[in-house]
Amino acid sequence: MEFNDQPVAMPPRAAATVVLLRDAADGMEVFMVKRHGLSDVFGGAYVFPGGKVDRADADPDVLQQLSAPLEGLHAALGEPELDTSTAAGLFVAACRETFEEAGVLLAEGAGARHVDVAKTGAREGLYFGDILARLGLRLDWSNVVPWSRWITPRVPAMINKRFDARFFLAAVPNDQEARHDSHETTGSFWLRPRVVLEQYWTGEINLAPAQIMSMAALARHPHLADVLAAARGRRPPVIQPEPFTHEQGRAIAFPGDARHPVVERALPGPSFLVYRNERFEPFDGFDALFA
Repeated sequence: MEFNDQPVAMPPRAAATVVLLRDAADGMEVFMVKRHGLSDVFGGAYVFPGGKVDRADADPDVLQQLSAPLEGLHAALGEPELDTSTAAGLFVAACRETFEEAGVLLAEGAGARHVDVAKTGAREGLYFGDILARLGLRLDWSNVVPWSRWITPRVPAMINKRFDARFFLAAVPNDQEARHDSHETTGSFWLRPRVVLEQYWTGEINLAPAQIMSMAALARHPHLADVLAAARGRRPPVIQPEPFTHEQGRAIAFPGDARHPVVERALPGPSFLVYRNERFEPFDGFDALFA
């Protein structure tokens, strides 16, 4: 990985990401997709489905497809500085990106049949809101739970773009199957969070820092209901990694670390990651992810 020591001039672009979850026999599993190797944003890495917010996501006609007053979405997001429509548009973007990248329709009563019709509409060039209208569906906002907010640093940059990404949690609906789109994403899996981290540690998969730390947090919850309850019980933390130079190389600190301006800790696990072995990892080794 190459670093750019010149600050990225552009402001962070609003984005939305959904962490799809399900309960399995051995514990809670998370769905991840593999970015196309030619992608300019973490190409080849495994990420949660997500992407940039489109202007149309906050269109009044689209927002009518939500199944609750917009004020409720605004309050759940925990960002009073945003206007109500912008906050609600983040929920729409999260649901749209989940449909586009994972083939999952987070709408009330949506099943496999609805997904098939929705995919046909997408191939015809219909926008997400028009697809919902055609199906007579309303987004299931109550089961799309704000979880965290990640803002990429200006320098050093690992990519030439910056994002202000809101992470949401959602249970995969019954009668729907998550799968990668074979376009922007070329692979996918359902795995327990700890197993994901084990595969990252052995070099089988690549993870970005946000996914490493998110997976470490998820691994502390044995069941879907546990992590959803925890997310609903607090305001989503804002994590803006703070770059610094460590004795072993590049490193990034998180809120609560002595080298970060935010004193209050936002995440469990290590307070910083160091870049070594061609990846970001905890300074004290794998077990530090669960300390």
